[in-house]
Amino acid sequence: MESDPNTRKQAIAVGYIFLAGVGMLLLQWLLTTYNTVETIPYSQFEQLVEQGKIAEVSVSQDTIQGKFKDKQSDGKTAFVTARVDPPLAEKLAAKGITVTGVPSGGVIQTLLSWVVPALMFYLIWVFLGRKVMDRQGFGGLMSIGKSRAKVYVETDTKVTFADVAGVDEAKFELQEVVQFLKDPKSYGRLGAHVPKGILLVGPPGTGKTLLARAVAGEAGVAFFSISGSEFVEMFVGVGAARVRDLFEQARKAAPCIIFIDELDALGRSRSAGAQLGGYDEKEQTLNQLLAELDGFDPSSGVILLAATNRPEILDPALLRAGRFDRQVLVDRPDRSGRLAILKVHIRKITIADGVDLDKVAALTAGFTGADLANLINEAAIAATRRKGHDVTFEDFTVAIERIVAGIEKKSRVLSPAERRRVAYHEMGHALVAANLVGVDPVQKVSIIPRGVGALGYTMQRPTEDRFLLSISELKNRIAVLMGGRASEQLIFDGDVSTGAADDLQRATEIAIEMVTKYGMDAKVGQRTYAPRPQVSFLQPQDQIVSAAEDTGREIDLAVRDLIAEGGARARAILDGHREDLERGVALLIAKETLTAEEFAPLRPAAAPVPAPHVAVPG
Repeated sequence: MESDPNTRKQAIAVGYIFLAGVGMLLLQWLLTTYNTVETIPYSQFEQLVEQGKIAEVSVSQDTIQGKFKDKQSDGKTAFVTARVDPPLAEKLAAKGITVTGVPSGGVIQTLLSWVVPALMFYLIWVFLGRKVMDRQGFGGLMSIGKSRAKVYVETDTKVTFADVAGVDEAKFELQEVVQFLKDPKSYGRLGAHVPKGILLVGPPGTGKTLLARAVAGEAGVAFFSISGSEFVEMFVGVGAARVRDLFEQARKAAPCIIFIDELDALGRSRSAGAQLGGYDEKEQTLNQLLAELDGFDPSSGVILLAATNRPEILDPALLRAGRFDRQVLVDRPDRSGRLAILKVHIRKITIADGVDLDKVAALTAGFTGADLANLINEAAIAATRRKGHDVTFEDFTVAIERIVAGIEKKSRVLSPAERRRVAYHEMGHALVAANLVGVDPVQKVSIIPRGVGALGYTMQRPTEDRFLLSISELKNRIAVLMGGRASEQLIFDGDVSTGAADDLQRATEIAIEMVTKYGMDAKVGQRTYAPRPQVSFLQPQDQIVSAAEDTGREIDLAVRDLIAEGGARARAILDGHREDLERGVALLIAKETLTAEEFAPLRPAAAPVPAPHVAVPG
């Protein structure tokens, strides 16, 4: 059982206070001893003896130490003097003074009296200084070049391929690694060898780290885990030293697995123009990693796994054959993969009978494994919040809304006029989506504010995974996005609001991609006007359109025409379903939230609505 971090911090603080107290007491004792002892001449000592003012003495070979019977006028209570009179003992005995002898310490006593306190203060200073450096991440000077990799064994990982679902292709690729670690001789029989390095690439949250730990758990070997950011420090040469130390430890523990998470922090592509110290240090660390990979013995039983979600920025020398021989894509799971992941995670919760996990998987298109784990947790929290005994399908629906649309903000009170306008806007989206084919079906419409700036939302969730979209489907998506603005134009006689800002931006992005990326406009032509995008699993950067001035004007006109056509189609649909629009708005204002089961016109239509003719401006 791990100790509480707060308790550990309190214990360390108490230890510091204790050491400081001991130091203060020692210093006080030294000062007090020095201030209360008086050095007197031997003649004065004889006079004090004759006068009976001496209480006790300690006689050594060279000195006489003792205490006065009464405190002196200057506050002294003890004395010390040199010993010069051999028959002193007889004289002391005649006066009835107790005489004791102490051995002379000489140089040793002097050293102990001065060196020991100084050594104690030095040790305390070193201890406190090391604690401060560890807290700031520098570590001790002797261990600064040591690798910080955490070492796990099979019993520590407690993860197998049974705990990893939805990435069957990646699991199949890594089965060879497991078989090699279990039986390396079988691969050498025909001269084959296992890949030196395997790079796991994919979006964040897809289970790359979990998959690497599962490989170690299945193979039953040591597992060295370290992040790419832990190599480079503020001192030059530390990163390369840690790379050397990591591979040295791994060779001693072979067979084993080295796993470097977030490889992009270490293996970023080298720039010819970067000559600053920070870049030199990173390049030196990367060069050391490349050298270690070149020196790998394929039969040594050491396998390097790495994970990144930014393969496009990795150095080409790192990805060449002979270093990272194989790249394994760990992508977002499809519907069957999501179902398998849900089945793994529901082991930890109490789920109600009759919950259709396949339907939950259908509603979570685009979710990663981490998203699905969060969904299960949010559903369990929702069930706990309503004091339920198990997790129902409604709890999953609430969790999906919370993840996709954000947290409800019931404290944000809208005026009646604003609520009415928001209701028409959202119902416009929903009715247009319900009457077009190829768009995601409407699950729910709400006028409860959610997230950062949404005053209402129309929840559309796909029921199947889509990998291709046609021109008509993209145009339908633009029409759905323009449904809110079209509804406001229809009801408020063209007096539109700012509520369609996000809709316009998303519609514009789709239209630009149709014209410049997919070649879907006859006038502009079937060619691309954007640079070739790099493979990126993070949010892609905006592409700059490269075209001549006249062509750029044609692109602008084509984008405008696509959006205008979508708006006209949306308005035509709403004009033909004016009665449904009014009834839906009335129900939405009364209930605040409306589902497709509660309002039939929100259910998908069987046939698409034809597109009206839109005049192109000259």
